Amino acid sequence: MPLHPSPLRHLGPGAHLGVKEAEAALVEHYPRLVRLAYLTLPPALGRHRRVLAAHAAVQRALRGSARRAHGADAVPDVPAPRSGGAAGSGAATPAYAGVRLRAVRSALAYERRPRWWPGQLPSPAALRPPVPVVRGLRLFPRAGGMDEFTLDRTLADVPAPVRAALGLRLLESLSGDSTRALLADAGVADPADAVRAAALVAGADQDRVRRMLRSDEFDPCTVQTRPSDLLRRRHRVRAGVAALVLLAGAGAGLALSAGSGTGADAARPPVPALRGTVPGGALDPAALLRTAPGQWADTSRVDFSAWPPRGGRTGDRELLERALGSWADPPADALLTTTPGTAVVPPAQHPRLLFAGELGGEAVVVFHDGGVRVVRYAEPVSGKGSPALDFARVDDADVTTAAAVLVSRSGTSARYLLAPWVAESATRDLLAPGTPARPLGVDGYGITAAVPRPAEGGGCVSWPAMQLRSSAEIVEKHAFLVTDLGELAPAHLTHTPLPGSGVPARQPREATGPEALTGWARTACSLQGLRRSGVRAVNNWQFAQQPLPGTRSRADWVCTRADTWTGPGRVLVQFVPPAASPTARAEVVSERRNTALCSRFGQHVVADTRWRSPSGAWYVLAAGSRAVERIEVAGSVRGVSDGPTLAVRAGQDTSVRVNARLRGGGTMSSVG
Repeated sequence: MPLHPSPLRHLGPGAHLGVKEAEAALVEHYPRLVRLAYLTLPPALGRHRRVLAAHAAVQRALRGSARRAHGADAVPDVPAPRSGGAAGSGAATPAYAGVRLRAVRSALAYERRPRWWPGQLPSPAALRPPVPVVRGLRLFPRAGGMDEFTLDRTLADVPAPVRAALGLRLLESLSGDSTRALLADAGVADPADAVRAAALVAGADQDRVRRMLRSDEFDPCTVQTRPSDLLRRRHRVRAGVAALVLLAGAGAGLALSAGSGTGADAARPPVPALRGTVPGGALDPAALLRTAPGQWADTSRVDFSAWPPRGGRTGDRELLERALGSWADPPADALLTTTPGTAVVPPAQHPRLLFAGELGGEAVVVFHDGGVRVVRYAEPVSGKGSPALDFARVDDADVTTAAAVLVSRSGTSARYLLAPWVAESATRDLLAPGTPARPLGVDGYGITAAVPRPAEGGGCVSWPAMQLRSSAEIVEKHAFLVTDLGELAPAHLTHTPLPGSGVPARQPREATGPEALTGWARTACSLQGLRRSGVRAVNNWQFAQQPLPGTRSRADWVCTRADTWTGPGRVLVQFVPPAASPTARAEVVSERRNTALCSRFGQHVVADTRWRSPSGAWYVLAAGSRAVERIEVAGSVRGVSDGPTLAVRAGQDTSVRVNARLRGGGTMSSVG
């Protein structure tokens, strides 16, 4: 649905020519100006309001000149263009430069607050009604891929001047000096700092970021539409009628209330008295936060705060009261489980209701405390038995790590409540990489059918995982894997392939492709040691591939990193030689806990192991990541390799030391 401006009002015969030129420049370059304004505006507005605000910022760009144009001696406020302007017809004219400046200034105003302005209120600019008025519809730019989604999340964490600088540099092709000058004219206090920060966001591959900024994800002129919350609109109409009726009888009602000595709270069940310090009203079921359905498609926070309440008992005040009471003051007989690092304390603010319903003979309630925790309460429907309370860390959850939460678990299976943005669900066995995923049934509340759980103890003959796909309304063509590691939130599985020659280091990718599934088939059983340790995501990084001496085969070196909700990571370095079975377990050659190794803060790794060739000869094999340019072996045997891999003939139990030199300086020792 392309959006174009309505015809601008005629400025009158006395208008200065520059104003008409500015109007012509605005209409000619309207889509690029609106894209720049959309990028600058705060993502916290939500996509619908952000679209409207972007059009409003650009359409307001002529207002100052239009007002001055009605004066006899008016001179429009159109500054001369600065050097380094964008190329293109009309792009460097004074008229276009002036309209662009005003559009940026208007968009920046959405994050500006006077010192006296209450901090809990939106900025004064955000309170102004947008010029385009849309009723009954929600507008959304078309969703891009996961890269665009990640960029949008990154931009949500930087100030508006940085977003504006990024747009001016990459979309408008302004020089650094011209960008700083324009931001200064727009009222930015430290434009040089904004330009520096924008360069950090863009990184080394600016062309890639430029392509993403020019994608549909950031195009507020080509949008999709959907109806607004029809149920809420219906309730508003009913509420309006009810309010009129109440106003009509207000006098009589007040008199009766005064005479009886009772108020509206008289018939309201009291909240149980609880130990601990709990903010007023935080344990009142009526005060629970309830997100509107559909809000997930119009928010910059795609996490548990965007989940609407679901389930058949969301209106059961007594159940919600018991659940909140048990959270604040767990009964002595309650079965209590926690993710490591999770505080078992009462809610510090009004919790958000995610689910309340019955399944598996239990009444289950799930809350999000608005910060770092998800809390699950369960009680037997029969009334016989102890309640259960589960506390889990979920801070900084995103579209993948907030995609599901456990609501029921048995010895062999589990059922999950899926995020509202999950459009498709399936299950697959990581130890059967060639077997297609099987569709997973989901009921009207978003509860999955039973999902097999990985077996505990003993052997490892299968490893079930869920394969989910996000709605195209937030991320296009985005499927991902999660698996049960004994927590409320399943762990997200990713894969980082071998680096290509002469290309930047690769980032973790979703583990749904053939290469990733083949890799996980060899390493999935290593997940057994990660259960109930607070893991949020596990990445398989294939950091090296090594020719095996005396053969025509190659072996992979993989660093499997588990990131926890509390921050510290755990690493397994695994050696993956060729095998007759596609599910033969890799050899774990090293394990490290509480380390940054194999993360963006620890991008270099070297490992070694002993390997026996088909002829029976033993070797010391060593390999390093892409920055390793030399490996040395010292000890009972010696060897040197000018490259990231090394193979030296040695006995099975030979004692050696392996060290590596990094490109650009620096050394490191093997983790093996």
